[in-house]
Amino acid sequence: MLLQGSGTAGPWGWLMLLLVACAARASEITFELPDNAKQCFYEEIVQGTKCTFEFQVITGGHYDVDCRLEGPDGAVLYKEMKKQYDSFTFTASRNGTYKFCFSNEFSTFTHKTVYFDFQVGEDPPLFPSENRATALTQMESACVSIHEALKSVIDYQTHFRLREAQGRSRAEDLNARVAYWSIGEAIILLIVSIGQVFLLKSFFSDKRTTTTHVGS
Repeated sequence: MLLQGSGTAGPWGWLMLLLVACAARASEITFELPDNAKQCFYEEIVQGTKCTFEFQVITGGHYDVDCRLEGPDGAVLYKEMKKQYDSFTFTASRNGTYKFCFSNEFSTFTHKTVYFDFQVGEDPPLFPSENRATALTQMESACVSIHEALKSVIDYQTHFRLREAQGRSRAEDLNARVAYWSIGEAIILLIVSIGQVFLLKSFFSDKRTTTTHVGS
């Protein structure tokens, strides 16, 4: 799968191009989407090919992003606003370049980490049926079953890795907030303690001044 990234991410654009170049043969990419940025990817698809598009926001803000998928003629096949995760399956209606974009332009200061998986076509069978005069042997059937089970294991592992990364991000964010709140409480407590000391000193100063005036 050949993907090319483009967008309004500024200096991040070169990083994305490098990332995509390194992962040109892969169907899964995890990338950083800065605030006020948009990143697009392109894929050449043959007519009649079944495709599955899945994405999830791992870290950042409210874990949401805008997503849009367009056909070669510019027709919008999929569009969602401020979505945390979703999956979309379609069959290419014509040959050409399909474009899908992620946008974080609605966020003014929070960058996101986005994972997406774009699968084009279906996996070829382990044992092609053409030029076969007999059915699959017991060993071949077992291999097919194991292959399907391993694919399910990979999908579950990916899912749990994403959930773990998202949970770790939430925990770190919560830990930072608790730390800031504790520091704020400590500062307020210190200010109140110093204020009480000065207040008590003012009471004793007023009493001493009053006693001096009465004695004289």
